[in-house]
Order: sequence, then C-alpha cells, then structure tokens
Amino acid sequence: MALSRVFLCLATLAASANAVELTSLVNLFIGTVSSGNGFPGAAIPHAMAKVGIDVSTAPRQAGYLHDNSSITGISLMHDEGTGGNTNGGYGIFPLFPLTNCSFASCPVGIGARAALRAAGTDAAQPGYFTSTFINKIKLETTSTRRAGLIRFTYPTTGPNHVVIDLTNDLGRSFEGGSISVSLDGRVKLGGTYLQSYGPSNYTVFGCYDFLPPQSVQSQPIVAFGTYQSTNLTSPSSITITANSTSLNFPWVSDNVSPEQAGALISFNSNTVLARFGVSFHNPDQACANAEEEVPDWDWDKVQSASAGAWEDVLSRVTVDTTTEDATVVELLYSSLYRASLVPANLTDENPYWDSPYPFYDAFFCSWDTFRTVHPLLSILDPREWGGIVSAYVDGWRHTGYIPECRANTKPGYVQGGSDGMIPLGDFAVKYGARAAELGVPIDDLYQALVDTAENTPPDWYTVGRQNTAWKTFGYIPTDWVDPSGATGLPTREASRAWEYALGDFAVRQAAIALNKSPGDVVKYSNRSMNFVNMWDPNVTSDGFSGFAQRRYPNGTFAFSPPNACSPVDPVSHSCARGTDNDVGFYESSSWEYSFFAPHSMATLVGLMGGPDTFVTRVDHYFSAGYFLAGNEPGFLVPWAAHYANRPDLTALRVRNVVYTNFNTGFSGIPGNDDSGAMASLLTFHILGLYPVAASKQLLIGSPFLSAYTLRNDFLGTSTTFTVNGFDKTGLSATPPAGARVFVKSITINGTPSASLCHITFDDVVGGGHIEIEVYDDADAAAAAGCGEGPNALPDSLETGGFAA
Repeated sequence: MALSRVFLCLATLAASANAVELTSLVNLFIGTVSSGNGFPGAAIPHAMAKVGIDVSTAPRQAGYLHDNSSITGISLMHDEGTGGNTNGGYGIFPLFPLTNCSFASCPVGIGARAALRAAGTDAAQPGYFTSTFINKIKLETTSTRRAGLIRFTYPTTGPNHVVIDLTNDLGRSFEGGSISVSLDGRVKLGGTYLQSYGPSNYTVFGCYDFLPPQSVQSQPIVAFGTYQSTNLTSPSSITITANSTSLNFPWVSDNVSPEQAGALISFNSNTVLARFGVSFHNPDQACANAEEEVPDWDWDKVQSASAGAWEDVLSRVTVDTTTEDATVVELLYSSLYRASLVPANLTDENPYWDSPYPFYDAFFCSWDTFRTVHPLLSILDPREWGGIVSAYVDGWRHTGYIPECRANTKPGYVQGGSDGMIPLGDFAVKYGARAAELGVPIDDLYQALVDTAENTPPDWYTVGRQNTAWKTFGYIPTDWVDPSGATGLPTREASRAWEYALGDFAVRQAAIALNKSPGDVVKYSNRSMNFVNMWDPNVTSDGFSGFAQRRYPNGTFAFSPPNACSPVDPVSHSCARGTDNDVGFYESSSWEYSFFAPHSMATLVGLMGGPDTFVTRVDHYFSAGYFLAGNEPGFLVPWAAHYANRPDLTALRVRNVVYTNFNTGFSGIPGNDDSGAMASLLTFHILGLYPVAASKQLLIGSPFLSAYTLRNDFLGTSTTFTVNGFDKTGLSATPPAGARVFVKSITINGTPSASLCHITFDDVVGGGHIEIEVYDDADAAAAAGCGEGPNALPDSLETGGFAA
C-alpha cells in the first residue's frame, strides 16, 4: 500500500474516534449476573478504590448482582470478575442512606436496613455509578485512585440519615477494628477482615468527611452517634448511642465476629455529599489520600478526570464506529474497559515493606491472567505493565518468590504453577532491552525467575512451586512426600506439571532475551519439555489415544478418566483446589489439558497421531462438549488448528466460540471475568490475534473488524490493521457459505508475510500498516494452510522454534 494510503487510513480512524466519546460505548453491566461477577461501579483504570453497591444475596464476588436482590450499602473497594469466596471480597465500610425514621430508632443493622432498588434505575459509565431505591433515595458515586465522592439525594429535606458500617464487609468476616466520629464531620475507620482468596486476614482503613466547604454544599449535621449489637447472641438487636464518638473491638486471632457496629449521622438537607479515602497504612493516611486526590470536593472535576483516564485507555484501540458492526464495537470497548480494572495500583500503600517500586494487588490470579491480560497490556499499555511487572519482582525481592495470587494484599492460594513467572518472561522478551525506562530492574527480574524455578518454599500452597519433586522426577509424582519437609496441597499433579513446564519455558525465553548463560538456556529448554513425562499413550477416550495423566514415583501412571471434570463429566469429579481433588487436574479435564503446551504444540500434534488426527481430535473436543469457554486452560484450543496447518478451521471456530458464548447482555460472559481474563481474550478474538505465552509470537486470523489501529504510547507508534474484502455476513456463530472469513494473504508494511498463521510482536507494535486479505474459498484456504515457507507454521520448541 502507498504511504499516502496508510496516512489516510490512520486519519480516518482518528477522526472517527474523535467523533464519539469511547466511554459512551462501554457497557458496564455485561457479566453482572451471578456467573460473570462483573463490577459496574465507579473506578479509574487499575484503581485501588472501586466503589459500588452491595447486594444481600450470594454469589456476590464483586458486590453487585443485576437482579432484584436487596441492597445493603455502597462500599469502597471490590474485586472484579473473580471466583473465590462466593460472598465476595472487600465491600468495606459501606454507607447506607435512611429517611423517615427518628435517630434513636433508625434501622441501622444490615438486615433491617436492606432495601430494594427501583426497577431500571441502575446506570453507569466509566467513572460513575448511580441507582435509586424504591423509597426514592438516589445514590451516586465517582472516584479517584484511592478516594472519591458519594452523594445521596433524598425525597424530603430531613432529617435524613447516613449509616457508616464498620463491621459488615461482603464476606461478613469482621475480626476487629475501630471507628471514631469527630465534631468536624470526619469519621475514621479501621478493620480486619478475611481475604477473599487465601488463608489470611488483612487490615484496611477508611476516612469519611461529611462537612464539605460551604462553597460546595451546606448540609449541617443535626445528630451523630454510634451503634452496636446489644449482645453477640442476638447481634441484630442494636443500641444506638447519641453523641458517642468511638467504638473499639480488639482483634482476636481467627475470631470472626457477628458484631453489628458503626456510626449514624443525621442531616437537615435533602442532599448529602461524602468524601472518602482508603489506605492500608492507617486512618490518617486514608484521610490524607482523600485530601490529596479530592481537595475541593468538585464532583464534576473528579468525574471528568475519571472519564478522561478511561478515554485514554480505550483510545489505544481505535475503529470507525460509524461503519463497524455495533455489537462488535460494544463488545470491544466494554472488554477493553474490564481488562484495565485490575491489577489494582496500590503504590504507596504497601503495608509490609518500604520500597521505591510500585505495589500492585489483585493478582487474582496469575493462573487466570497470564494468557491474555498481560499480553494485552504489553501491546497497549507497557508503562502500566512495567509497573505491574516491577511489583511482581519486588514481591520476590522481599519474600524470595514471585507472587502468584496476591489478594487483599496477602498471598492467595497457588492454583496451577507459579504462573507469575510467565508475565516476567514475557516482559523480558518484549521489553528487556528497555526495561530501565519502564522501571523494571531486569537483572532482578531474571533472578526472580531463576529462584522461583529452582527453590522450593516451605509451603508451596500460597507461593512458589514443588520444585524438589519437579527436579527429582521431571514430573510431579502422586503420593510422594518431600524429604526436605516442604509441604503444600499435593493435588493437581498433572496440570501443575504442564504449567511448571511453561514456567521453565518463560525462564528459557528470558535467558535468551537477556543474554544469560547458554547453560541456563539448555537447562530450561529441556525442563520445559518435561510435560511429555506425564503423557500416557495407552489411555484412550472416544476412540482417541494418548492423554495427560497422573504418575506415581515409580513411573507407573495413575488413571483418571479423560472426561473427568469436563462439562459433561458423568460422575462429577472434583477438580477444584482442595484435598478432594483426586483426578490430577485443576478446574479442567485431561481432555482439555492435553492440548496445553503453547510453547511446543507440534509435540502434541505428534503425540496425538499427526495433523489430521489432531484436527479431528480438536473437532471432537468441541462437539463432545469438553470445551468450556470460560475456562482458561481452553483459551488456546479454538486456535489450535493453526498448529496443524489449518487456519481456515480456526477462522470458523473462533467465530463460533465468540457468538455462542459472548454477548452484550447481563450474562454476556461465559463464566467469571477472572480479573479481565475473559475481557482480554475477547479483545484478542475480535482483533484476530492470539498471544503465544512468553514469546513475541502472536497467532493471526480473521478479525471481526474491517480496520483498527493499535496505539503504543511508550514506543510512540500506531499500527493500523486493514481487512481487505471484509464481510459482515461472516459475523455469526456459523458464517454462511460464501462469507469471506478466510485469510488469503498478509502484507506487513508492503512486504508479503511468509506466514498466514503468525505475526511478530514487533510488527504489531512497530507502527505502519498490516493488510489482511480475506476471501470465501474454503477449499483454497484449507489447501494453502499457513503458507509454503519453512517457518509458515507457528513456532514449537521441539521443532526448533523460538530459536536462540
């Protein structure tokens, strides 16, 4: 394409983006029924404060449900799209508005005050949330990184009341804390609660101010006090004490209290504005955060800044919203939004060690996010990603191991391998040469990888890997006691081994990118192939031979039905994180995990009998019901036909997966969003790309857009993808015959690509123009495959790919 056409295409997309606020295209309510656990409240990108309403019924992992559940308050912090405790995590220090009651007899307890929303009043946009109760009290919120504003508008002048709840987080896990009320309208709180995914508790602090400057709003306080349970035998029996200024409940280890306690403030005003701040240090710091980030109580300023931050995030992918399919556009920008809610930036809020490096939380969990969230950040937001990666490294620096599933500032449970290794390897490959500019000490990053790959922690249940077993056997044995005394949850043996192999591949990739010892490259190359040691060629299922299986220390295999823990498991085995997991796989089946070796898929093609059998087996995996779109180990499988030289089949499969499992409704996510994992996966599907873990390679296919531009501010580049021959009739679960959905050619900055199946990260972020020509000839596409060159197929380690 001529250079002038490139500039014209870029200008057209930019003009389209400027013509519409991209925040208006975001649907915050996708995935807010019980399965998606989406958070639709107010937050800025990667915020610590995520402010939203909480329901009384479970599951409520993010606090909110789109149903007719009663509301118990609007609270200051939430998880986003996670599993874990079905009652939810955080939900700290909720406020609740009350009217039509006298101060001494207001229903302040969580059960007594719960109320319904008026139908159809929930509304949200990036940086703002509102709803209205059936008693016509309206609530609104907007926020900054650690602070924000909450506003209640009452139907009458007053007296109106606000409950400040100390004890009721979402998990009802209060273990101790305190609250104080001062005459200047300031309320300070601190509480200890149980983390939402892990064995520990955490302590957090809050600050509310209820007397804004007169220039902003007048809302005189006419009464204040505290309330608490009369006794713990009947905690819903509550006493309100006027003019009381403090309550204190000493922390007692492992003692969850049913206490109902907090403060009550009354106003002669029909509007009450509250400023809040949160902190993990102390209540004074929470107040300081509010004063720093919301100094003048200016609602419009805070909301506008939040919307602007989101506009910047969303504008890193630009499309012509006037010509593209409206549903695809809504899915794209809603997904980009959800993919940037977590990890949460808690910089300057680390309660455990002093450090000049960033501190991020809600690594919930790396097992969920390494496949798609981190690769998407690597393309669109390397500065934010650099901070996140630096936080992983700093975790190793102070604990000896890369964090795996940090939740509520504490180590959570290890799900698969130590999967935080993979984003670090990915960063070394993509930005190792410029790591210092992104704030990442690259030698520390590499040492963190090596230490996590070599050392076994005393308890690998919450951090690290069972490396003693891994290095002794070359697999994870069943029924083996570590002679070193290290312990952990000795289940998920097969799936952990396959993930340990990928973790070692991440070390190998980092060693190459950073010019480390050739011996390290050889060691971790060999170890990354150890997944084959848990392949039993003698197991058959549905006429196919060879499956991943558990294995005893003596080398014999322990049989688990390959369909165990699949969506069609007839026996309902347990594959969760628990001692009852006796199948060897985590949240997945052998049918699924047997496809999980993104660094050497050619090995699996060979083990399964060659390309034709591999393709047949992939097709059967879907037709037999073994695929679950919301399950991370299966993310790659819709693209697996690429490795058997059949990208034509991938084009059809990805469309089927998207249109069968995703939509713009309240149930539009197939399972938990899992900290943006599903959102970033859908983004990649729409863009016609899929990232290969810890590498610069991305699989490429047929996009759902006729054109789009990716902006990378760190590199100062914009890369435009244009689909010549784009056909909207192909946007369906089953494209009709004649739809142009198959890739015929790819041209990168005027040079024909040697492969129709993969592209490099450097081309994706390098700037310029990538043209994808599509056509409708299925037979020709099947015959063409990935192309004719020696490197047309995507890389696999066994066949010499990812070369040093």
